[in-house]
Amino acid sequence: IIFSFLLPAFRLALIQLHVSGVKSDNLQRACGLVREASAKGAKLVALPECFNSPYGTQYFKEYAEKIPGESTQKLSEVAKECSIYLIGGSIPEEDGGKLYNTCAVFGPDGALLAKHRKVHLFDINVPGKIQFKESETLSPGNSFSMFDTSYCKVGLGICYDMRFAEMAQIYSQKGCQLLIYPGAFNMTTGPAHWELLQRGRAVDNQLYVATVSPARDENASYVAWGHSTVVNPWGEVIAKAGAEETVVYTDIDLKKLAEIRQQIPILSQKRSDLYGVEMKK
Repeated sequence: IIFSFLLPAFRLALIQLHVSGVKSDNLQRACGLVREASAKGAKLVALPECFNSPYGTQYFKEYAEKIPGESTQKLSEVAKECSIYLIGGSIPEEDGGKLYNTCAVFGPDGALLAKHRKVHLFDINVPGKIQFKESETLSPGNSFSMFDTSYCKVGLGICYDMRFAEMAQIYSQKGCQLLIYPGAFNMTTGPAHWELLQRGRAVDNQLYVATVSPARDENASYVAWGHSTVVNPWGEVIAKAGAEETVVYTDIDLKKLAEIRQQIPILSQKRSDLYGVEMKK
């Protein structure tokens, strides 16, 4: 018989990186902040969406690389050096002539634990405010992505994936207690929906939700909202950044999660005879 003893609490760090047009600088500064977060006790560290390149359809092809490649090699090395779990935000990935928006996760030994390709592409049009179409250059991923840690199981999504409640519900069904969404909402959708969506996903599924945004750059072609956030299973915002480059720290308390699920046992009260959400592949 194999007994698994999971630790009840751990420190999470979200790196709200200021992303420039120079990939080597982005990588160097990201790894420096990962080391800083580790030195302050973080055991799981997350980077933002598109952390090694500016965000925009005009940049994806130029900055894209294979996995493994230059950026993910650096992430693997720093995860091993610091002996942490590292969620590598996302990078433009090239594979088989297609481009993806991809998050690579590395364990404390530097091994690749998961690779999530953004499932829902960001194609929106809010007249007079914002129009964006990721599908002009990117292809969607076709799978859920989960990985185990010494603390809990973690589910991954990227930015627009957070709008799809079914995805979070399936992660919850599969035993995830923390969902992490590297994401870059903008100055229209950010103030309207960024926090609301996180709190909704957290309360519906009684788990922790963390989002990691790039820092805001008013001069960029796409201006990110920032405000990297952690929400607990009660729906409370327990950590939140402003717009500037910073590292957000919070302790994830799995004992609190268990207590909330015991007090309001919705996960065992679902009426599977009336409705259901299922993972198809």
